[in-house]
Amino acid sequence: MQKEEMEKSVKILAIESSCDETAAAVVENGRRVLSNIIYSQIDLHTLYGGVVPEIASRKHIEKVIPVVDKALKEASLTFSDIDAIAVTYGPGLVGPLLVGVSAAKAISLATGIPLVGVHHIEGHISANYIENPELEPPFACLVVSGGHSHLVVVKDYGEYEVIGKTRDDAAGEAFDKVARAIGLGYPGGPKIDKVSKEGDPNAVTFPRAKVGGSVYDFSFSGLKSAVLNYLNICEMKGEKWVQADIAASFQKAVVDVLVEHSMNAIDEYGFTKFAIAGGVASNSALRSAMEEACAKKHIAFYHPSPILCTDNAAMIGAAGYFEYRKGVRSSMDLNAIPNLKLGER
Repeated sequence: MQKEEMEKSVKILAIESSCDETAAAVVENGRRVLSNIIYSQIDLHTLYGGVVPEIASRKHIEKVIPVVDKALKEASLTFSDIDAIAVTYGPGLVGPLLVGVSAAKAISLATGIPLVGVHHIEGHISANYIENPELEPPFACLVVSGGHSHLVVVKDYGEYEVIGKTRDDAAGEAFDKVARAIGLGYPGGPKIDKVSKEGDPNAVTFPRAKVGGSVYDFSFSGLKSAVLNYLNICEMKGEKWVQADIAASFQKAVVDVLVEHSMNAIDEYGFTKFAIAGGVASNSALRSAMEEACAKKHIAFYHPSPILCTDNAAMIGAAGYFEYRKGVRSSMDLNAIPNLKLGER
């Protein structure tokens, strides 16, 4: 790209609908958020104890155009001011993804604005650029959410190497399942985080799983099973257990593993910058433990605000900007890819 084009203010209209948030945002130059509208379906899916894809899809259809209109209005812009439309096309739930992709394609076709498909995990990583203008690759990033636990080397904007990932349950998935088992309900992450503050994290020693032959991969299925087994044993023996203690002990087991793997990667790769991203990155215990661990190693630590950790369109706009600058353009053949791997297009 010509220098004058790179310096030009680039405004991205972004759409995110990979799960149960219908979101739209306008982001300028990948770091300045002009608007960030999120319609959350949490209250609706709480009735069912988790996300129901068909219900989520129907709600996305209802809300996607209104949130786009609101995002433009809040930014005091019209489609004529927009340089590109960025949209999440994977990974995620196929129905919800299709709604966002279809809306973005329709707007692009009607207005002639270029379309840029964005990887959802790349969006989470890029959320760190919004509030940390000094952050630039290379750095390491831990992405932890309901569907993903990835340890990623960010080599450059849009260039990634996954060095560790979950072999079974993602961290956020384990939070949801344990929260349900101890009577907290959905969504599990925020509820466990809150109640853990009243519990003893050393009350019960739960396992910290290691994956043979892959020091950076994660496994949380065994930990989840250990919690369920502990509860069953208590029930059979007629012993009482304390909800806050179980929550705190489980949370500590997850945080210990995430921190240990991340610090090992920092040591091996020699990083001086480390970031976290994804819904679980808003967990107060994880943020505190990571900050302390990075401080001990004199590593710069970055994290988005909680609102930018959960699914939102501002992060998609940030990622979309850097893809747009690289010359990435998507055609009308763009489709939802629910199992899209990071680095694939």
